[in-house]
Amino acid sequence: MTSHGGAELVLKRRPFGSWLLGPADQSTRMLKIRLRVLMTTFSIGTNLIGAAVVYALAVFVLPGPALTAELLRFEAIFVPSYLLLAIVVGCVWSTRVTVRRTAWVDEDRPATRKEQITTLRLPLRLTLIEVVLWMIAVAGFTAATIVLQPENALRVAVTIFDGMIVTCAVSYLLTEFALRPVAARALADSAPPRRLLAFGLKARTLVFWAAGSATPVAGLMLAAILALIDGQVSATRLSVMILALGIIVLCIGGLLILLSAKSVVAPVRSVRDALTLIGDGELNIRIPVFDGTELGSLQAGFNRMAAGLRERERIRDVFGRYVGPEVVREALTSDQLGGEERFVAVLFVDLVGSTKLAADRPPTEVVQLLNRFFAIVVDEVVREGGFVNKFAGDASLAIFGAPAELIDPAGAALRAGRALSRRLSEELPEATAGIGVTAGIVVAGTVGDVRRLEYTVIGDPVNEAARLSELAKNIPERLIASMATVDEAGPTEGAHWRPGDRVTVRGRSEPTQLAVPQ
Repeated sequence: MTSHGGAELVLKRRPFGSWLLGPADQSTRMLKIRLRVLMTTFSIGTNLIGAAVVYALAVFVLPGPALTAELLRFEAIFVPSYLLLAIVVGCVWSTRVTVRRTAWVDEDRPATRKEQITTLRLPLRLTLIEVVLWMIAVAGFTAATIVLQPENALRVAVTIFDGMIVTCAVSYLLTEFALRPVAARALADSAPPRRLLAFGLKARTLVFWAAGSATPVAGLMLAAILALIDGQVSATRLSVMILALGIIVLCIGGLLILLSAKSVVAPVRSVRDALTLIGDGELNIRIPVFDGTELGSLQAGFNRMAAGLRERERIRDVFGRYVGPEVVREALTSDQLGGEERFVAVLFVDLVGSTKLAADRPPTEVVQLLNRFFAIVVDEVVREGGFVNKFAGDASLAIFGAPAELIDPAGAALRAGRALSRRLSEELPEATAGIGVTAGIVVAGTVGDVRRLEYTVIGDPVNEAARLSELAKNIPERLIASMATVDEAGPTEGAHWRPGDRVTVRGRSEPTQLAVPQ
């Protein structure tokens, strides 16, 4: 069922692609706690991964002379110390940068365009903090190795540099993942700024290919070069080097590809899930826009499409209230409404003494009375598949068989007339009405001008029904039909009617055989 009113519904099932990121409507306090826990956990994890890569490269891959006792003592003391210090400094530094760059979240206001750009660039800025800390390690430990054992300086520099690349690549993807709820608040319904799209999917794919595959392969080539220079690397040592580097490539490359794929799949999946809801008729849907690449533009484009569908449905609904949903459906499915002959049944209902009602009651009370009257008319006509063509002051014209065809238009009109007569007497005794029902061939279509059209039916049955409603005001049943209409309806409905007088109504030359309810 299509929703029209109320606020838009945000996609609730993992709106950011993972349960770790929480719901879209989480509080600011909960968002900050969740963000700090994830960022700290990811920072520690990525640095430990980088340290493991450095260790594996130094011990199992790159050939070189054995480390001296003095260098081993230096590394045993300073490597763990610097790793711990770098993790603490990185967490504190990253937290301060994040708090400063997302201050608008605490202020509970929409982000400006500049703040949107700053927020979406935050993963890159935080990754640069990791780069700085790792470059300090490259420079410091390489300098110490040059002093203590110069022949191992290149191996130390290469291994730490490779660890930096792996750490920073994984850190960028995890940081971008953790910041999705913040990015969604920054973008709201807007698309990512175009200034960010230069670093899009293509550039991201190349960067993470370089980090996960090209860099380890380059390390393998460097190991081969060093082995050739050394000239004393055994076949067993060479096999261990290749095996160790292969494991690193498979593990780190697989991790980067997995994280990169998830960063692409999450926004695409959010659009897919939302499209499924659109297909089920739920138009009141919006998805969070949390990606800074072309995929974010896709998410924002979906939201604009959904808004357009909601607006079109609203216009269709409002239009249908004025001209009737049947006319709307016919207008959308057919190129021609006018000039078509149809056999239809016509029901005309007109209040008795409306002029006196208007004189004796306040205008607001008269309007309320008319609305109650027309509500009963519409209810019974629609129940029988008819179409309320127009309201004319205190009267109403209903058509059965146009624009939508009915199997038994005469029977439907007669049933509606009987039900309408009963309900008006029971529910609206202060306002009586005359009801006339007839059937025949009419021309159904549009009349007016190209600037203003109206769907209506034109023909003798319409005039006859209006005249019968006038006659009906003078009988207790307040309902008259033509006997020809009863005959068209068949025996089931005909059993509820009996023949009446033959009357020549105003505007017609031939008499009409009347029928009144039993």
